[in-house]
Amino acid sequence: MARTVVVTQSNYLPWRGWFDMVRQAEDLILLDSVQFTRRDWRNRNRIKTPQGPVWLTVPVEVKGRFEQAVDETRISAPWAESHLRSIALAYTRAPHFPNVFAWLETTLRATAEEPNLSRMNEALIRAFCARLGIGTRIRRDGELLPRESLPALDPSERLAALTEAAGGTRYISGPAANAYLDPMPFERRGIEIVWMDYSGYPEYPQLWGAFEPAVSVVDLMLHLGPDAPRYLGR
Repeated sequence: MARTVVVTQSNYLPWRGWFDMVRQAEDLILLDSVQFTRRDWRNRNRIKTPQGPVWLTVPVEVKGRFEQAVDETRISAPWAESHLRSIALAYTRAPHFPNVFAWLETTLRATAEEPNLSRMNEALIRAFCARLGIGTRIRRDGELLPRESLPALDPSERLAALTEAAGGTRYISGPAANAYLDPMPFERRGIEIVWMDYSGYPEYPQLWGAFEPAVSVVDLMLHLGPDAPRYLGR
């Protein structure tokens, strides 16, 4: 029987396509032993406001730490209350604001106690997966292969080795990796590569003008409440 694996860096409040990819797999492996990249999805995401999409950014320590890994990156200042205020201002008129925002308040405040970015992201991902009914097993890369060996591996070899270590026979990749992913390490292990397709996602009723797809899954949940899981995919 095929076993599908996703290997990806942790993101902050990912968009619905990320959760759609995760729910199609039996295993999610968080690849946080790799280098932290600035102005990326590791510590920020977007919400939709009357002024258009705006960023919610978790402040992290970066000065003099250019080569730090995601799982070595520390949060540098309180962030949860300002993010909650921004979400409340943008979505107070959303149909499911009362129930979903109450859950968000509890969840974000609890995870904000974690000083490590990777651990904080993992806690949020677990909470959101549970809320969305996604039962994918979540593990960290260092649980499957020695943490100290991972950064030195060729990127494609690393992904294939982690998929194999998880017992995977199928690997789901985001479409952007098509430009650089080497299929040979997967072929040697008998692992099929499946390319994620984010096209064709249905629109849903959304505040503030024309539909904007590239925002955090928070937007979907606040607008659709218990129906949000039905709109994760096509």
